[in-house]
Amino acid sequence: MTHVMNDSFQKRNLFIRIVSFSWVKRSVLVEIISLWFVILFLYTGVAKLLDFSVFKAQLEESPVLEPVALVIAWTLPAVEFILCILLFFEKFRLKGLYGTFLIMTAFTIYVLVMLITSPELPCSCGGIIEALSWPGHLIFNTLMVFLSIAGIRMQKRLNHF
Repeated sequence: MTHVMNDSFQKRNLFIRIVSFSWVKRSVLVEIISLWFVILFLYTGVAKLLDFSVFKAQLEESPVLEPVALVIAWTLPAVEFILCILLFFEKFRLKGLYGTFLIMTAFTIYVLVMLITSPELPCSCGGIIEALSWPGHLIFNTLMVFLSIAGIRMQKRLNHF
């Protein structure tokens, strides 16, 4: 009986370790998170520039962004590329993660505003992410905000030691 309980306890602990990623070094997790955001920002930034006229036109359709559409059309891909550089190099990674948190939070707020004011307008995200519905964007962006927070917390712990 004790053997069965001990075996059950070990299986539960193994499951918890797998789910919590405690078996992976914190530095590896931060690198995976950073790489994910580098890929995301490179992909969306390049997609915006490759279809720049459509991207700008979609921004101009937004009642929120219309007055600053041209500035955002040029600035947003540049910011995404700058974040890629910051996230790529360990020396600047924490700044990149903070920037990622800020931009993903801004995107999330924008999606909330769009859900309330103009749910029929197209997305100007770039690439396959445009295929998401506005509620889908809200879920995706919220997950990315939490992922950036996790990255910040882990990177700060790594910098502390």
